[in-house]
Amino acid sequence: MSNSVSRRDFLKVTSSAGAGLMMGVYLPGKPRFKSAASDSFEPNVWIKISPDNKVTITLAKSEMGQGVKTALPMIVADELDADWQNVEVVQADAHPDKYGGMMTVGSRSVRGGAWMRLRETGATAREMLVSAAAKQWGVDPASCRTDNSSVYHDASNRSLTYGKLTTYASGLKVPKKPQLKDPSQFRYIGKSIPQIDTPDKVSGKTVFGLDVRLQGMLYATVIHPPVFGAAVKSIDDREAKNIAGVKKVFQVSLGVAVVAKSTWAAFKGARALQIKWDNGDFSMDSKDISKSFRDLARKKGVVARNDGNAEKAMKKVDSRLEAVYEVPYLAHATMEPMNCTAHVKQGRCELWVPTQNPQGSQRTAAQLTGFSNDQVTVHVTQLGCGFGRRSRTDFIQDAVETAMKVDAPVQVVWTREEDMQHDYYRPATYNLFEAGLDKAGEPVAWNHRVVAPPIGRRGGPNSLDRSSVDGASNLPYDISNIFVDYCRSDIPVPVGHWRSVGPSQNTFITESFIDEVAFAAGKDPFEYRRKLLKNQPRLRNVLELAAEKSGWGGKLPKGLARGIAIVEDKGSICAQVAEISIEKSQVKIHRVTCALDCGQVIHPGIVESQTVGSVVYGLSAALYGEIIINKGRVAQSNFDDYPLLGIHEMPEVDVHLVDSQEEPGGAGEPAVPPAAPAVTNAIFALTGQRIQSLPVSLNGMRTM
Repeated sequence: MSNSVSRRDFLKVTSSAGAGLMMGVYLPGKPRFKSAASDSFEPNVWIKISPDNKVTITLAKSEMGQGVKTALPMIVADELDADWQNVEVVQADAHPDKYGGMMTVGSRSVRGGAWMRLRETGATAREMLVSAAAKQWGVDPASCRTDNSSVYHDASNRSLTYGKLTTYASGLKVPKKPQLKDPSQFRYIGKSIPQIDTPDKVSGKTVFGLDVRLQGMLYATVIHPPVFGAAVKSIDDREAKNIAGVKKVFQVSLGVAVVAKSTWAAFKGARALQIKWDNGDFSMDSKDISKSFRDLARKKGVVARNDGNAEKAMKKVDSRLEAVYEVPYLAHATMEPMNCTAHVKQGRCELWVPTQNPQGSQRTAAQLTGFSNDQVTVHVTQLGCGFGRRSRTDFIQDAVETAMKVDAPVQVVWTREEDMQHDYYRPATYNLFEAGLDKAGEPVAWNHRVVAPPIGRRGGPNSLDRSSVDGASNLPYDISNIFVDYCRSDIPVPVGHWRSVGPSQNTFITESFIDEVAFAAGKDPFEYRRKLLKNQPRLRNVLELAAEKSGWGGKLPKGLARGIAIVEDKGSICAQVAEISIEKSQVKIHRVTCALDCGQVIHPGIVESQTVGSVVYGLSAALYGEIIINKGRVAQSNFDDYPLLGIHEMPEVDVHLVDSQEEPGGAGEPAVPPAAPAVTNAIFALTGQRIQSLPVSLNGMRTM
C-alpha cells in the first residue's frame, strides 16, 4: 500500500458510540471475577453489559498509537457478537494482579496467550447470555444464535437483547471451556473498521500525559547530572528563585527539581540554576568505548549458540570471509517527552502518567511513599510514543519524590534536552564475523561474536544477555555449523529496550554479512537467501513475496539499485526490498516494498500503519541515528542534532500482508529491523561500498 491517506478517507472516520458489557479473562491461579452489582452482567474484569445493552470493554494495555484500543476490543467483541456501535472502551487503572501483566512491550498485547484469552472472554459471555435466553424460553441453547448484542431463537421468532438478559446471566455458572468461533465466522477480526479513538484524537479530546490538568496543580522539571554516575555537589538557586512563578528548588534522588506555577517558569528556573557536579570516574568518549569493545572481542564470550562444530569446519573450508560491524547508541526520541503528574496526600498517592508499565509505576510509587499498592492509583493516559522508553520508571520517581515535597498535585515534565541526554539507550555493539564457504560458495561455517552492554538487569559478568544476541543467535539460515558468543561490557551508559530490541541492530549486522557472503559466492542476494531458507517455508514465502512485489530481478533505470533483507521477530516475519539512488553523495530512498506475515491479522489498517511507521523509525536510525558520548556525557540534545526522517525524504512504502491463520505475531516492531540492511545492501549493489557501521556514511560524508 502507499503511505498516503486521502483527505476524504481521513474525514470519513467516525466515532463508535455506546457503553455496556464488561467481561474479563480468567487468569490461572486467580479467582474468577464476579460483580456485586445486580443490574449489570460482569462475568469477569474485562466485560460489563448494562441493562441498556451497552457493552463496556476494559483495556489493560497502554495505547501509544499502535492501535490496541481498537484491536483488543475487536477480539472480545467478535467472539461476543457485540454490536460495535454500542461498544465503549475504558482504560484500566493499574492493579497488582487483577488484569494479569499490564506491561505493554515486545508487541505482546495481542500475540501469545492474550489472543486466546480475549477470545475466550467474549465466547464465555456469549455462551452465558445464550444459556440465559434459552432457559427463559425453555429451548435448547443449540437452537439459539447471537448477533448484534442480541440472542435469537428463529424457530419461535423470539429475541432478547443482551441488556435484558444481564440479571439472569449473572446468576449462571461461568463455563470453563467456551466454544470459539471458526475464523470463517469472524465479523470484525480481519477487517479495517474505524478505530475507536480516532475522533477524539482528531478533535483534541484525547488526554495525553502532558494534557492532564488538576485543580491547584503546580508544574516542575528535574535537572539530572550531565555525566553518567555524577552527583550534586552544591546548588546556587538564588537566580532561579527570582524567576517569576518559581516556587521551590530542592534535590530529589535523580537530580534537582524546580517547582513553579507553569511549565515554562520551571524551565526558565532550571536554566538559571548554578549547580556544581561531582562527575565521578566516568569520562569516556565514544571512541574509547569502541576501543574497549574491540579489546573485549579478543576474548572468548559466553556461548549463545553452538550448532555443529564451526571451529573444526572452518579448517576445511575453501574460502573465508571476515568482517567487523558496529552500531552506535540510539535514543528513543519519543514525540512526547517524559512526564508524570503526581499527588501525594493523606495516605494516598495518585498518578496520571503515559506509561508502558502501569504496575511498575504503582510499585515504584508505593516503595517511595511507604504506602501499600492499594494506596496508589495509577491512571494511564494516552502515550505520545513509547518505543520501550516508557517501560522504565525513572520519570515516575522524579514526579513522586517532587510531589512528596509539595502540598499540591504537580506535573513533572522533562525538557527535550533532559529527555535526549538521560535516556535508556539502544546499546552500542561491536561484532566480529567469520564465514567459511565450500567450493560451490555455500556457507558451511559461521562465527559471530557480539560485544555489547547487557539490557537485562540480572546475571553476573559471565552471564548471557539474551536480548543482546536476539537476531544473531537465532539466525534462520540453513548453515551446518554456527557459533555465536557474547562478551559483556559494563560501560555505565544506561541502556534499555528500544523498538524491536536485539533484532533492531542484529538484523542490520547479520543481513549485511549474509549479503557479503552471497557476493563472495557470486550469487544473487535474494536467490542465495532463498536457498538457505529451504527448511523455513514461512520465511521463504515472505522473502519471495517481497522480491516479487518489488520487481526483484527486473531492470531498473540507471542510477537505481535494490537491496533485500529479512527478519523473524516477535512471532512475525518481515522482508523488505529498498530501492535507492545516490544524489550528490546523499542516499535517496525511492521505495520500500515490505512483506509481512504476522499470523492472523486483527485489523489490517492498523498493521499497515504500524509497518509504515516502523520503516520510518528504522530508516531514521540507519541514516541519522547516533548518540555520541563525549567525556562521559551525551553530546546530542534535541532534534537539530538527533534528526529523524523528514517528510520530504519519505519513500513510497508498499505493504503486503500474508493471509495467515497462524497465531497472531507482533505488528509494531518486526518491520524496524530489515529497513537498515535493505538500504545498505542496496548501497553496495549501486556503489560497491559496503556499509559496516551506522549511521550511513558515503565516502566520509554522512547522508542528509
